[in-house]
Amino acid sequence: MLERVRTALENRNDRSAWNKGVTAYALWILENLEELINGGYVKEDDLKNFKALEDAALNGAKDWSQASWGGSFLCYDWEIAKRLCNPSELKKTRGGERRPNSQEEWLDVQARALYQAFRRVWSEVSRA
Repeated sequence: MLERVRTALENRNDRSAWNKGVTAYALWILENLEELINGGYVKEDDLKNFKALEDAALNGAKDWSQASWGGSFLCYDWEIAKRLCNPSELKKTRGGERRPNSQEEWLDVQARALYQAFRRVWSEVSRA
């Protein structure tokens, strides 16, 4: 099942920097899920349940914000900006040195992207 999900994610035709970044996070989440399955921590069949899949993907965090701020994914602003921004946005934020907007920090932006990435994974898992 997860191999089919990987193939579907890799074959997406994302055009924007944001969507490409979200897909990269989705593949990262999928890789983490595979490690949990291979380590015997989670059964692949259990992942067909939304809550079980999300709990496994969060790997102990209570939500995507905690996963982002807790260091489970990218930690540096410039890394997040590089993953999710197009060249003009990178220039505007000086490669992540400036805040992405007045309401969020880069780790908040990453949390939004992670949630969307998880939803992409779930969408593909639920089709399997």
